[in-house]
Amino acid sequence: MGMTRSMFVAMSAAVVAAGGWLLQGHAGAAPGAGTVEHIKVHGASLEGNLEGDSADPEVTVYAPPSYASERTRRYPVLYLMHGYGGTDGTWTGRLAKLPESADKLAAAGGLHEMIVVMPNAYSLHKGSMYSNSVTSGDWEGYIAHDLVAYMDSHYRTIPDRLSRGLAGHSMGGYGAIRIGMKRPDVFANLYVMSGCCLTAALNPRAEAMAAAEQIRTREDAQKAAQAPGFGSSVTLAEAAAWSPNPANPPLFLDLPMKDGKVRPEIVAKWAANAPLAMIDQYVRNLKQYKSIAIEVGTKDNLRASNKLLDETMTRFGIAHTYEEYDGDHTNRVAERVEQNVLPFFSKNLSFAAAATGSTARR
Repeated sequence: MGMTRSMFVAMSAAVVAAGGWLLQGHAGAAPGAGTVEHIKVHGASLEGNLEGDSADPEVTVYAPPSYASERTRRYPVLYLMHGYGGTDGTWTGRLAKLPESADKLAAAGGLHEMIVVMPNAYSLHKGSMYSNSVTSGDWEGYIAHDLVAYMDSHYRTIPDRLSRGLAGHSMGGYGAIRIGMKRPDVFANLYVMSGCCLTAALNPRAEAMAAAEQIRTREDAQKAAQAPGFGSSVTLAEAAAWSPNPANPPLFLDLPMKDGKVRPEIVAKWAANAPLAMIDQYVRNLKQYKSIAIEVGTKDNLRASNKLLDETMTRFGIAHTYEEYDGDHTNRVAERVEQNVLPFFSKNLSFAAAATGSTARR
């Protein structure tokens, strides 16, 4: 008996819920187009996080058009991280349409095919900050180890740093430079799109801190996360990532201000997590990269800090490119992905598969 649509949908849901993989053409895909998979990838690095977020984040994987037919071919991988308040769906519909963009470029002969991996870092407070915290989890380890190891063992990747790229927008741009400067052993190509949180915030905004201080229970935090915009959630997300406190339930974090008074010891922790405060410790690491790009819109309120990142890299002799374009924080993300980000990795990733003992499931 043939499988009905309802049977297929039920089976698909069961497979995804179990952490398996599901191969499907993306919406509107033409014959020969790439495929999109929605999977869950377990992260040992995320186990036991005090925030209670899942250790099995959702991940969207784009496999290029030739992946299904060229069964012995291996591919480089781009790891692409979304911004605060977003999910893996940021790249497949909300701010960009990566599958369609990659297919379009490949069909026109303007793109060497690659796998693109888009993890979902949405958390209790709407964003993990891609940091390392007992409260929100070790997202550095998840991205650079757990997720990479999963891809290399389950897909036909080229398991080499020269064939891996790391990129992200806003919070994802912060994650790209933060993780990138620490893990040149895993990645060799970086792209920072309008990176947030680059500078040390030494003067906490009293109003924002007071609002966050009113969130005293997990239920309050969940309600705050349902509100549009950043609100108190972004302050709590940063505190969970940069000033965790396992002795301070139920949110297990410390704010840089309490009862209207600045707490210098907590401010220092936040400052220590700013890439521009730590970059001088990782100059040698960043000089190991084959390619680094930074971009930001001229109307983006993060323009000044991204320019500082460019100037700092220049001062330390770290090879990179920096570009400002006519746009704000989000209005040209889709265009930039198609015209700049994907071509950048097509040019700089290594597409030569070295001999490897790695085995991929499919």
